[in-house]
Amino acid sequence: MNPLLEDLTFRNLINQATNLDELSKRIDEGPITMYIGFDPTADSLHIGSLLPILCLRRFQQAGHNVIALVGGATGLIGDPSGRQSERSLNTFTVVEGWSEKIRGQLARFLDFDGVKNPAKLVNNYDWTKDLDVIGFLRDIGKNFSVNYMLAKESVNSRMERGISFTEFSYMILQAFDFWNLYRENGCLLQMGGSDQWGNITAGIELIRKLGGDEAFGLTVPLVTKADGEKFGKTASGAVWLDEQKTSPYQFYQFWLNVDDRDVVPFLKYFTFLTKSEIEALEREVQENPGAREAQRILAREVTTLVHGPDAFLRAQQISRILFEGNVSELSASEISDAFSDVPSATFPKDSKMALVDVLVALHACPSKRQAREDIQNGAVLVNGVKRTEPGAMILEEDKIGGTTTVIRRGKKNYFLARFE
Repeated sequence: MNPLLEDLTFRNLINQATNLDELSKRIDEGPITMYIGFDPTADSLHIGSLLPILCLRRFQQAGHNVIALVGGATGLIGDPSGRQSERSLNTFTVVEGWSEKIRGQLARFLDFDGVKNPAKLVNNYDWTKDLDVIGFLRDIGKNFSVNYMLAKESVNSRMERGISFTEFSYMILQAFDFWNLYRENGCLLQMGGSDQWGNITAGIELIRKLGGDEAFGLTVPLVTKADGEKFGKTASGAVWLDEQKTSPYQFYQFWLNVDDRDVVPFLKYFTFLTKSEIEALEREVQENPGAREAQRILAREVTTLVHGPDAFLRAQQISRILFEGNVSELSASEISDAFSDVPSATFPKDSKMALVDVLVALHACPSKRQAREDIQNGAVLVNGVKRTEPGAMILEEDKIGGTTTVIRRGKKNYFLARFE
């Protein structure tokens, strides 16, 4: 098998494939052109999209020609794949704005300016906006029987609940994308998540019926977690690639806290470490799981890849500061990131608050009496510093950035006082 496909196999990145042996031979003959599409269903991609993005990167690094397609047209329709109900239709303006943001995110991972094999960024709205309905139905639609489309899982799974003609037609639009990229760019391979298998094979069939060469399809697995929880979800929501939606520190922490059962598969999926490096970390997990070295390497690699080395170093530094308890070294925004899931309360910005009152308002202590006892016993820390005087006040210098104070009661119970 071709070395690139061997590497994808080692990383468990091949879920389904059409004629893998022939694809291997074709890749051996020289660079192949391949594409993956990304529909703008939000203003940012999330880490569920990272797997296909990195597949583009792997092909480009291996010397192949890669195309990242932003679905400015298909995003207006809605993909039924993997969904139990219809998507809400977004306006053209919204989809156009989201498309531009996704273009920018893809540029972080792919080299669009390379001399040898620069990546190409396309938007399927460019070749669908001027289509006329009659021409499209006669030239493209006639190649798909209703029976063929009903047999596809993305459609069949929706028959009981119902599917609109709009989403029913999505498969044909994606097939048309593959045909257009084949015709204009010589694109022979489409990749996507396993839920895209029906759409990908429809494109291969369209190319065949319109007299093209053999085209190929590969899908990557939909990532799941060993404990059954949905991958890429946290208590505060999805893990996004946009640092304004998920900060680099929160992103770093997500990977750092990966379960031992998931860390080796995720190292294969989301890093460019070599086979020998991953196998060494796998032995480390088995022999010394408490050290969590594999998680640290995973967090370093993926955070650096997505947000850059400086962001990784700062996320690592924030983790160290929190471990040492020196929260005063952090900014107010970094504290908000680090303590996003702890109990908090908001107080008037210029108020002078007694520490006991703050503890009660935060529900850190059930009463003022208990709060005073905890303070006197040295169980209460303000920004990492013990306060043992019963009449202690929250002073201006205790408000980091003039807005935020971190309260700790006991060894692990953190609370956030916000002054706004």
